[in-house]
Order: sequence, then structure tokens, then C-alpha cells
Amino acid sequence: MVEETEVETIDAAFMRKTLKGTKIEPSFAGALSFVRRKYSKDLTGVDVAITGVPFDLSVSNRPGTRFGPEAIRKASAQHSWGPVWPWKFDPFDTLAAIDFGDCAFDWGAPGEIPALIERHIARIIESGASSLVLGGDHFTTYPALKAYASRYGPIGLVQFDAHRDVEPDEGGRIDHGSMFNYAVREGIIDPERTIQIGIRTCFDGEETYGMKVVYADEVHASSASDIATMIKQRVGDGASYLTFDIDCLDPSTAPGTGTPVPGGLTSYQALAIIRELKGVDFLGMDVVEVSPPFDHAEMTSNAAAMIAIELLCLKAWAKGAR
Repeated sequence: MVEETEVETIDAAFMRKTLKGTKIEPSFAGALSFVRRKYSKDLTGVDVAITGVPFDLSVSNRPGTRFGPEAIRKASAQHSWGPVWPWKFDPFDTLAAIDFGDCAFDWGAPGEIPALIERHIARIIESGASSLVLGGDHFTTYPALKAYASRYGPIGLVQFDAHRDVEPDEGGRIDHGSMFNYAVREGIIDPERTIQIGIRTCFDGEETYGMKVVYADEVHASSASDIATMIKQRVGDGASYLTFDIDCLDPSTAPGTGTPVPGGLTSYQALAIIRELKGVDFLGMDVVEVSPPFDHAEMTSNAAAMIAIELLCLKAWAKGAR
């Protein structure tokens, strides 16, 4: 007779009985939720709902980010082993977190998708939980921000990216290059509390829209602590959101993305900056633009998974983990 404990040594995504803690299982086997969190649609008592938005209909170059959530979940398995270096704590000893599954939509009705994403995130917010979105292209951040702004008013934004995504656009287009233009004009984000990190592209008119822009060369010339101090001073204590476009990283670190730009951050730089953001309790977070068809040896999805885990460590720190 097989003991129940033997059966439960794998597939924690379905078999775990508590939302907290880490249950070790082979990284090469078992059901692939994000870091083996329980798959659930029950948001009762949840601190963070991790959810995928497998959308890539707004890309301007190479498609494939619809496969991003799946790839990030797969890569996360090798990191689901307890304490996270160098935090030296397991965020799930503090956070009740679930894998909320993916946002559902009909790819044949693209005009309906933004509202469905917004509604999906609003459901998480209404429960009292925070969202950690696995993208999906960067347009998906726009409806997520709308959901938060509906509840909290204009949101401060921390954006890690190679592109500013504020290209001129009169509205109505589903485009991953202009949605933060919309977000400013519509009062969804507060440009005076917005900072864009790692930028290394030009844009029409060089209009900042009141945002603070930190170009990649300045990041390379600064310490992680200096960049984090800029971020903290910019967003202040108000409601804020962190979005990480994986093309902020250099293509040598993250080749699997739709619009790679040489000269970007290393994974060490990005992770070091995130760690220095202790004390900032972001309402929502995302990691977007992972395009597995252009990845190599899971480099990009692995980096994205680690960034997402570091963001969860920030949430755990804000809740008292040490």
C-alpha cells in the first residue's frame, strides 16, 4: 500500500494543504505551477496571487510572449527550494501565495481582451491580495494599472525597460509601445511618481511626460543602492506598481524577447537594484516580454523567474520576513 506522504512528495501545485511554506520536490518532475505554489481560484487569505497573461497580439517585432507564463513557471521549478539567496529567508514562510492560473480570453476577439485582463486583476485586488503577473507582452501592464487606479487613484510606476513605451498615439490601438502614453493622459499613473530604469532607445520628440528617465549608461555608472535611492525618492510612500520588461536585461543575458537592445543590464545588476528596494510595498508587480521561441537554454525564462521570486521577497520583507 502506498502511503499518502509518498504520493504527496510531488505535485504540490495540487496536493499541498497550506498556502505557506516550501515543499521540496524534484525540479524535473511534477505539476508546474510557479515555484510549486498551489493552483487555486480561491483568494481567501491570499497575500499574493501569481497569474499568467499569455498575450502577444500587440508586439511590434518578434511574437511569442504568449508562451512566456508557461516558460517562467517551468524555469521557476529549479528555484523552489526554500530560502532565497542573499535574503536568507523563504518568502513563503511569510506570504500566503497561490498560482491563480492564467487570464482567459478569446484571441479571435482582440478588442475585448484589455477589459478582460483588467477584470481579471480587479478580482485579485478586490480580495485584498496583490498580483504578480507573468507576461505576456508589455501592453498587459496597462489594463493591470487601470484595475489598480480604479481602486487607489493614480499609481506611481517603477518601470525596468529598454524602451519608454510612450510613443505618440491618439488612443484606441493595442500596442506595447504606446500604452504608458495612454496611462499618463488618462490619469492612471502619476508621471511625477514614475521612473523608467535602463532605457536605451530614442523616442519621438524625447518627451518625458513628466517621468524621470534613467538611461542604461547611468545605471552602469551607478551602484545598485544609488539607483534604488532614486526609485524610492521618486515613488515616495504612495500606491505604486513595479513592471519589469525582460528586455531591460542585455540580450547576452536575456535573448528570448521580442525587441532585444544591446547594452542592457546584467541579471546581477537588476536583482541587486530590486533587493535595495526593501521597504517599498508595491501593490502589484509584473515580469513581461519573455518570448521562449527566441530563448536559448532557458536563459531568459530563468532570469524572469528569479526576478519574480525577488519581487516576492520584497513583499515578504514588507510583511516582516527577516
